[in-house]
Amino acid sequence: MRRPLRAVAMLAAATALITGCGSGDDWSRPHAKPSPVGTFGPGFVDPSTRPAPEGTLTPRPGSWSGVHPSKDYRVVLLTVGDEPTTKALVTAVKGWADDEDADLRTVVADAHDPVPGIVKAVDMRPDLIVSAGNDLVDPLALVTASHLSQQFLVVGAELAEPTHNVTAVDWSGASFRGEGLGMSSTYDPNSFTPERCAAAVRAGVAAVLHDLTGIVVWLD
Repeated sequence: MRRPLRAVAMLAAATALITGCGSGDDWSRPHAKPSPVGTFGPGFVDPSTRPAPEGTLTPRPGSWSGVHPSKDYRVVLLTVGDEPTTKALVTAVKGWADDEDADLRTVVADAHDPVPGIVKAVDMRPDLIVSAGNDLVDPLALVTASHLSQQFLVVGAELAEPTHNVTAVDWSGASFRGEGLGMSSTYDPNSFTPERCAAAVRAGVAAVLHDLTGIVVWLD
């Protein structure tokens, strides 16, 4: 017997839940390459030396605050899990998108098999995919190297061996790296404060907009 159409639709939706806000653009129309609006303040990066691939950049606090995305910046928030740390990051991403009037869509991946959710986010072809949730780290390592034209920003964690299209923002209370490396000895869920998470999102996006990618942005 055939399954009712509603049951089929619910099954398809279980792979990844997508929600959106912003300009209402369906993202099918041509889209100009995003560009940074504004520049770094003193101390974000040495202008004479680019960070090495997989290197670590430690910017001066607040040096990223003058950088904003150009109009209609398309961002997918990719998330999994309901831990307080993940919720804090999700709130920070949504707050940043509201402040910047970015066109934000959300993909909630299946906790038992996040890869289809990641692929769904890639297929949407956003300017940036922002990842929130430690359970995405290992699955991202499987997918990101096959989609080098897609920029990813991992907040509050990092990939053990990122490609040039994966940028991370971390701090001493975070630093989850996956691949059996587990939590940092300094991991502290209380460090995921609203202020810290908001700064991490802004610093990471600022780095990506200025093509400082494939590195770890470390917040003191």
